[in-house]
Amino acid sequence: MWKESESSTDKEQGILPFGGYFTLSTNSIDAQLMAKMFLAGARNLESKKEWINELNVFPVPDGDTGTNMSLTIKSAADEVRGLESVTLETVSKAISSGSLRGARGNSGVILSQLFRGCSKVWRNEEAITPRNTAAAFQKAVETAYKAVMKPKEGTILTVARGGATRACELVEENPDIEIGDLLSQTICYMDEVLNQTPEMLPVLKEAGVVDSGGQGLVQILKGCLNGFLGIEEEEEKEEVRRFNYRVEYILNCSKHISKEERLKFVGFLESIGADVAAERCDQGLKVYLNTDDPGAALTKATEYGTMSRIHVINNIDRPVYPLHLFDEKELEEALKNPEEDSEPETASQPDEKGSSPEKAAAGEAAPAPHKDVGFVAVSIGEGLGGIFRDLGVDCLIEGGQTMNPSTEDVMNAVAKVNADTVFILPNNKNIILAAQQAQNLIHDKKIIVIPTKTIPQGITAMIDYMPDKTPAENETAMREEILAVKTVELTYAVRDTRIGDNVIHSGDIMGVGDHGIIAVGKEVDDTAVESLKKMVDSDSELISVYYGKEMSEEKAQALGEKLSEAFPDCDVEVNAGGQPIYYYIISVE
Repeated sequence: MWKESESSTDKEQGILPFGGYFTLSTNSIDAQLMAKMFLAGARNLESKKEWINELNVFPVPDGDTGTNMSLTIKSAADEVRGLESVTLETVSKAISSGSLRGARGNSGVILSQLFRGCSKVWRNEEAITPRNTAAAFQKAVETAYKAVMKPKEGTILTVARGGATRACELVEENPDIEIGDLLSQTICYMDEVLNQTPEMLPVLKEAGVVDSGGQGLVQILKGCLNGFLGIEEEEEKEEVRRFNYRVEYILNCSKHISKEERLKFVGFLESIGADVAAERCDQGLKVYLNTDDPGAALTKATEYGTMSRIHVINNIDRPVYPLHLFDEKELEEALKNPEEDSEPETASQPDEKGSSPEKAAAGEAAPAPHKDVGFVAVSIGEGLGGIFRDLGVDCLIEGGQTMNPSTEDVMNAVAKVNADTVFILPNNKNIILAAQQAQNLIHDKKIIVIPTKTIPQGITAMIDYMPDKTPAENETAMREEILAVKTVELTYAVRDTRIGDNVIHSGDIMGVGDHGIIAVGKEVDDTAVESLKKMVDSDSELISVYYGKEMSEEKAQALGEKLSEAFPDCDVEVNAGGQPIYYYIISVE
């Protein structure tokens, strides 16, 4: 337990990164303390995730860095909690394997690689010391940089590298440095690097934020330091409180729920329970919590819409799994009714390991005969899912913006495709790294990741696949064809900001192109037309419009007519997408 130091010498004191002093009493960390520190780091990130989400540069309603990092580390934390034998080797392997499989989004994948690098060093040690900590941090950075094809400075990688460099300097300057002092000073320096990220990335400076991934990493380490100092002991005691009921339901929203309304709803749920999740899905929100007052949790939901798939389960005689959502097998056993809710879920949420096998299988048909080549694609919305199925996709992973699937989700989907070679279409730039990580972890099939950054790119890739060509030939052709696809997504701004030449106010309609915001307006159709004026050129032939769940077919057809008039040299196709958040996804080829 840490205590305020009254008369310690400078050598005996350390400075906390958030103020105050602590007395240092150990120069090594054993496996039990390592596990405790890691879990404390996971808890601190979980408590800060919504704040980190708000650091999203673009004012779109899909900032999810905090959520992705939290679910990534939670997957590892669950494995650590489940260890029967706690040694540095078992804890290190649990952290590495759990985070690799549970990695979501680019920030989550990079975080998992940082953990993997540290684990490579610590799993062979008898205790964690200042010297092997510096070595572990250095290995972490090397491993993470190798995982990213084009590392960008001013990101989580920069913050991690700053910490590793500082840790090595501290050990070199003072070989007898206490480990608590090493951690404290390293975190302080990482905070300084984090505050400099806006100077490295102009887009951060314009938005007035630091890098969200770097902030997440710093918060994890601050939590780990708290665990080392014993600050979280009382919080750990509170965490094991058992609530009488577990409540799960899908909230079918009668209207779009803004981020502010969702946070207010979550705040109410947290006031009556714990382990709360209210994540966006195709129907609205998927809600889970442990509580002693299930009636209040259900009654509050009626203010926003109707409910379906309601489950209220007695927790007294069964384990409580924080953030364990919609595991159908477990629900059926708990309800003792294997026939109820047997249809697969159509929206994605993590289970207790941060993954959901049913999500990976969303829309999948019965097991198919073996074939040479199969396809996995990430998509969301009934219309878009139907398009991919019609084009030959074997297994859909439901997800995208706000719902990035994990590496394990991708692996589970691939496992369900009975083919020797499987193409993976991430269809989102924040899912490509997770798909590539799955590719590296799968050894019984040949995996080819086509780096599709948007839904239209994924559709084009499937259209251009030729069965009479080899997988290698198709990979080359598909990679080439997706480069000719330009995409804009129409959504609304959640806050006032300035991005480049665009002055944006909360509620404005934005056209988000392949490389940033390309148009801002007050009306959806007008903004769509203005966006396309910057995309259509003399080589453009086809405009494809995919309308979201908030837009009617009538409105979409009207927009299609406007686009035909504005761009008479292009054919215009209008398709039902059914995607949430984005009014329209429009491509130009």
